[in-house]
Amino acid sequence: MSRSSAAMTVVIGFEGSANKIGIGIIRDGEVLSNPRRTYITPPGQGFMPSDTARHHRAVILTVLKEALEQAGLKPADIDCVAYTKGPGMGAPLVTVALVARTVAQLWGKPLLGVNHCIGHIEMGRLITKANNPTVLYVSGGNTQVIAYSERRYRIFGETIDIAVGNCLDRFARVIKISNDPSPGYNIEQMAKKGSQYVELPYTVKGMDVSFSGILSYIEETVFSMLVEITERAMAHCGSQEVLIVGGVGCNLRLQEMMGVMCQERGAKLFATDERFCIDNGAMIAQAGWEMFRSGQVTELEDSWITQRYRTDEVEVTWRD
Repeated sequence: MSRSSAAMTVVIGFEGSANKIGIGIIRDGEVLSNPRRTYITPPGQGFMPSDTARHHRAVILTVLKEALEQAGLKPADIDCVAYTKGPGMGAPLVTVALVARTVAQLWGKPLLGVNHCIGHIEMGRLITKANNPTVLYVSGGNTQVIAYSERRYRIFGETIDIAVGNCLDRFARVIKISNDPSPGYNIEQMAKKGSQYVELPYTVKGMDVSFSGILSYIEETVFSMLVEITERAMAHCGSQEVLIVGGVGCNLRLQEMMGVMCQERGAKLFATDERFCIDNGAMIAQAGWEMFRSGQVTELEDSWITQRYRTDEVEVTWRD
């Protein structure tokens, strides 16, 4: 299948900042393909950077082939190759960036390094049609409350120690909960059967949160803290929309609790399912699409990766 219109822009995105490896293709807001693989470790174990990178190396070319075949496209149909520049785990990031660089050179296409968090935000905006939401970004490596202002995604609040997903993952490891399909999902299913609320440390410091002291306990209190700081950011920004992104954003209890708060404020809640809230290639393709259409490219000599890459470092050239 070739491009039906010269105006259409097709971007392929490579994501592999943690234990998911995904490659997605976006054409003008349409997800053409989005295959993904997950590196799953035994119960009680986390995933090490070197082992995760080895997993990604073993499957990335298969996933690339799947992405092109599912989209019905050839390399000639691709306009730009986007990859996750950071933040994330060093070894997996390098593995995926190396393949993206190679593919861009082999195909003769421009390259674009994308901030992982902005990938989540832009994918969430595309799928939910949220206009200008206050964003709660919750995952294994990140916990941030974000709002757009003057060409930046500004961070209004964040964790001061560990991310909420890391908190849940570590709790799962302590009590030997399975990592398949993910520890957070399995905690959620077990919590549905619970009837007793146990009072836990509740640590909100201004607009920030702390999860390290709560590690031994867990879900309800953790989510209450996130809802509180999101509501504060909404009040500060005068926002009537909330968008939850990141892997923990799949959690239906978090969505339910956020929904109650939004209903009380007369606001709207937007969330996506596991296809798009969990790390995936299409989100990198979508952010890359926005960046590429606004004139951005990454030169080969600048196509490095970084484990630390804050959301508010990126100039958002594609929004007013």
